[in-house]
Amino acid sequence: MNSQPNIPNRAIVIGGGAAGYFGAIACARTYPEIQVMLLEAGRQPLSKVRISGGGRCNVTHSCFDPVLLVQNYPRGGKALRGAFSRFQPRDTVGWFENLGIALKTEADGRMFPTTDDSETIANGLIEAAREAGVKVLVGTPAVGVRQVPEKEGCGFEVALRSGKMMKGDRLLLATGSSPKGYRWAQDLGHTIESPVPSLFTFNISDGGLRALAGISVPQAKVRLPQGKLAQEGPLLVTHWGLSGPAVLKLSAWGARFLHDRRYNTQLQVNWLPQQDEETLRQTLQTVRSETAKKAIASSCPFPLPKRLWQYLLDRAKIEPGTRWTEFSKKALNALVGELVRGEYQIAGKGAYKEEFVTCGGVKLKEVNFKTMESRRCPHLYFAGEILDIDGVTGGFNFQSAWTTSWIAGQAMGRKERERGG
Repeated sequence: MNSQPNIPNRAIVIGGGAAGYFGAIACARTYPEIQVMLLEAGRQPLSKVRISGGGRCNVTHSCFDPVLLVQNYPRGGKALRGAFSRFQPRDTVGWFENLGIALKTEADGRMFPTTDDSETIANGLIEAAREAGVKVLVGTPAVGVRQVPEKEGCGFEVALRSGKMMKGDRLLLATGSSPKGYRWAQDLGHTIESPVPSLFTFNISDGGLRALAGISVPQAKVRLPQGKLAQEGPLLVTHWGLSGPAVLKLSAWGARFLHDRRYNTQLQVNWLPQQDEETLRQTLQTVRSETAKKAIASSCPFPLPKRLWQYLLDRAKIEPGTRWTEFSKKALNALVGELVRGEYQIAGKGAYKEEFVTCGGVKLKEVNFKTMESRRCPHLYFAGEILDIDGVTGGFNFQSAWTTSWIAGQAMGRKERERGG
């Protein structure tokens, strides 16, 4: 057992979100003799779980090959490669199934509880923590963390807002993107990669585009020319600009570039990436010769919504009543340009539903990903978004939280066994 009487045989977990709960459960299950304390500042734990996926909770993604899985992480993919070989989406599915919670896969690979209700996941985690013997203290904000010197018994002291001190011989920080968590990690010797937003929509200063709010295309390519970044996927026009998976993926990969540009830079949109430019030209020339007397605005030869087609004609300065017989080479070039490399000005960012993801956090080289233990501070562990890891939309951020916290919890339990406890 612990040789220092003033430091209890206790693991303290700060943060009652997905990573905090999962890590606490893993620790308590791995080594039941350890007292596991979970501290949550708010009155209701798992708040992000409850609102995610529009209230359905996008638990993970049906990508079961770690090599492919890591490609969905703009930051952290390399570090997660080995971690996913130990706990990946298939393990997540099995973990929840053991609680009696079945997951289903949607067409785009996202996985949700079959109930389509995030409360199913939140309640499952709460019940699993209770059964494992985790002591959960809600409405209990931590205000400070201190590493206890060896002469005082080693371990950690956590100062609570109530004025009380809680001592433990190991600590898991699962505080998400909280500034407090970053500050505590710094105080304990860690470097913080500056946090900036990731996974957001683009505000576009074009009233004509915003007037098309609600229109979507199943496949488009969006590009940041100055950042040399591009992504493909469904694209949605909103009343503030552009959203959808293509934009969200680009915002994640371009998070730091866009932050440095203060979210003001050029965006190129290819509305028809499945067709090359020469094919588009040939199609337009064929239509011009075969339907010469028809109005261009009323006969779109591509799988685009009619209102979007008319908007692109307007951007190419083609009058609404123009017939195909009047379609000049200059007009053809202008229209092709709008179809494959239309230029739009990003003038700010919007929120993606109620979800908020950041890139940045604890520098990954300072963490041992076999255990999630700090390389700078013994018996300190990290899990979830406090780390400089972020994924694209689709359940990937939850998966990195499940994986890192499961590994941390397993390692926190093993520590005591290795010391002969």
